Amino acid sequence: MRRTKEEAENTRAAILTAAELLFFKKGVSHTSLEQIARHARVTRGAVYWHFKNKAHLFHEMLNQVRLPTEQIAKQISKCDPNNPILGLRQLCTDVLINISKDERKRRIVTILHRRCEFTEDLREAEVRHENFISEFIDLCEQLFSQPTIAQRLHPDLTPRMAALSIHAMLLGLLYDLLREPSLFDAKRVGAMFDALLRGLIIEQPHSDTFPIKP
Repeated sequence: MRRTKEEAENTRAAILTAAELLFFKKGVSHTSLEQIARHARVTRGAVYWHFKNKAHLFHEMLNQVRLPTEQIAKQISKCDPNNPILGLRQLCTDVLINISKDERKRRIVTILHRRCEFTEDLREAEVRHENFISEFIDLCEQLFSQPTIAQRLHPDLTPRMAALSIHAMLLGLLYDLLREPSLFDAKRVGAMFDALLRGLIIEQPHSDTFPIKP
């Protein structure tokens, strides 16, 4: 019985890996279950034994990683209350650097952002993705709304605008990382966020507690 269970788990893993590789190469809409079965060296029946359809297989592949905004949203409450913006900056840079170093995670995130057309069958994945983006922006807005931070925002900005700026920066860097990983410079990503934050937050003269100072 144990051997049968292990074989089933290995088959399921092989199917997920095959789907991941083919989705990445051909795109989700241009990949069939038959192609996935052949690539995994299993029967089509084996694919249907583990997954109801391609959408189910796609969802299970996504469940193997935490999306960038999801990962940050889950950790943002743990930021140092005395320096929450530094914590946010570190979460954003850590997520990008982690994706740059993890080929499998980068492949799955690339599939979501660059190889997927959100048809009705994939609506669940789209909603999940959009919900985490909204949660990320809302949580960033809450950080920028804290009195000690809000009073130091650039006068033309609101906490919401600052939050949207952070999301735009994160999304832009992520897009470039997925588009051309070899151009991503992990050593400079922190400095890029620092430059943005210094444009959002006015530094107080003679202060040793500048929110983004490491």
